[in-house]
Amino acid sequence: MALPAVTRAFFANRNQITQCMSEGSRNLSLGIRVHARTQSLQCLKMASSQSNAVHATVHRRSQLFRNCESNGDENSRATSNWTYAMWSGIAFSLFSKAEDTRTEAQKKEDEIILLLKRAKLSMMRGQLHGANGFLHQAIALAHQTHNTQAIIYTYSLMANLAYVQGQLDNAEKLFKASMSFMLSGGTLQDDNGVIEMSLKLATIYAGQNKNDLAETGFKFCIESLEAKLEKFKELPAEEQSEELRKETRLLLGLTLDSHARYMAATHCLSQAVLDYKRALLICQEEQGETHPQSLVLLSDLATILDLQGRHDEALPLVKQAVELSREAGHHDQHVLLGNMAGVLLHNDLFEESVKLYKEALALAQSAGDEEAVEQIQEGLKEVGNRRKAQKAEAEAAKNKTD
Repeated sequence: MALPAVTRAFFANRNQITQCMSEGSRNLSLGIRVHARTQSLQCLKMASSQSNAVHATVHRRSQLFRNCESNGDENSRATSNWTYAMWSGIAFSLFSKAEDTRTEAQKKEDEIILLLKRAKLSMMRGQLHGANGFLHQAIALAHQTHNTQAIIYTYSLMANLAYVQGQLDNAEKLFKASMSFMLSGGTLQDDNGVIEMSLKLATIYAGQNKNDLAETGFKFCIESLEAKLEKFKELPAEEQSEELRKETRLLLGLTLDSHARYMAATHCLSQAVLDYKRALLICQEEQGETHPQSLVLLSDLATILDLQGRHDEALPLVKQAVELSREAGHHDQHVLLGNMAGVLLHNDLFEESVKLYKEALALAQSAGDEEAVEQIQEGLKEVGNRRKAQKAEAEAAKNKTD
């Protein structure tokens, strides 16, 4: 099942969230590296330097919301049809040896398709400047031929390319242009593709410190999806689509997760907890309690509770996430181990914390996750500093009594 794209990131460990708390002027959602999940962007990584403090690498995300992502390839059913037409055109142009009987319109469309193919290959190779050039040629040709589907599809790719490069102003304009063509073409405002783009705009506004617009955007997405799910319940059984219901509910979970991160970044930890709990429930009900993303959300919830000083509540949750990840062979187990080590640290369980940090460090090094390695090493330093401080306090107290 393919669900509309929304770039998702999560707090990889407590150190990053703590940094986020202390640097409120920094924002979430675009300071990450991303492994795109579809044919169009499958090898792209988001530049981590564009917006610091809130996220770690998104390749740590597991399958929960990977089903929710296509990075612009499937913003609507119409766009999916365009994707099919694109690859069909490529096959014709590359392998057909028959006499060319195409009309001029078909030739122009095939030219657009080949430009998009080259753009995608450039993206996969990390040649983002070249990809941008091909996309600009494609959008110009799409406008010349009044090919609305191609315009929407290309604007979507251009917006996502700008988005992952941290070019927020440009991404905002392109997402708005794509949405405008979708809506003027008859796409409903509560279409998942439109809501998905609205969610991206909300995260962009968060990254631009436009907090009122960000909150309005998140509210629109959440309320629209909730209303849509209520409508599903009222439909006759023969008119209900289980695929669309699940797609919509997962998108709601993704939206709540994104809003939770935004709430944490703006110091609204109580609301972040509520959002994380709802997102976790959706994931567990739709994907299962042992699903990798359920474990990620469980760990994220524990991290926020730990930040609130609710260490006794946080510890059993993160323990559960780690235990289940061990059983399932979670490929990002080092992230969860690092989270648990941080919670143990704040319970003054230094020995256990060090043990888990070292295990997480070995796994992170084996996985080649340099960001996680750096964060885990910072955690080990914090353990050392706390030990020294605790020892100094004990000696001072002893000297005072003597």
